[in-house]
Amino acid sequence: MPFDRPARDEVVVRTLAPGDRDAVIDIDGRVMGRRRTAFLDAKLRQAATDTGIAVSLVAEIDGAVVGFLLARVYYGEFGITERVAVLDVLGVHPDFKRRGVGAALVDQLRTNLLGLGIRTLRTEVGWDNLDLIAFFHHQRFEPAPRLCLELDLEKTRS
Repeated sequence: MPFDRPARDEVVVRTLAPGDRDAVIDIDGRVMGRRRTAFLDAKLRQAATDTGIAVSLVAEIDGAVVGFLLARVYYGEFGITERVAVLDVLGVHPDFKRRGVGAALVDQLRTNLLGLGIRTLRTEVGWDNLDLIAFFHHQRFEPAPRLCLELDLEKTRS
């Protein structure tokens, strides 16, 4: 094990709490290179109120929040009646990347969802975000058997 990689038991994963807002916004800003306060406030509100099941998580090392994931449970979408979870945002403080924080978050989410009887976790990744694609591949995500389509409304104006 590399010197700077924390032992698995050093990464504490717990349920997201309202007091984690500032840490989540700070980590996301460091990862994205810009602050997305309004977006994250909306996602945090969703995580707290949209479902009766809290599945969003934070990871701590030595009591400091070093990563988070925001996820939701759906009881059917796009005509599909199965229960499914969606991972909206995953963030790890740049100082803790490649140290098992993201894996600890996804592992705990997987455990929690299976305990709830949810068998499918979905997310979306930009096709050019090779680091994140590699991370999800390592976590055993696979391409979904459907296409996500998008329409640029500005380009379709007559």
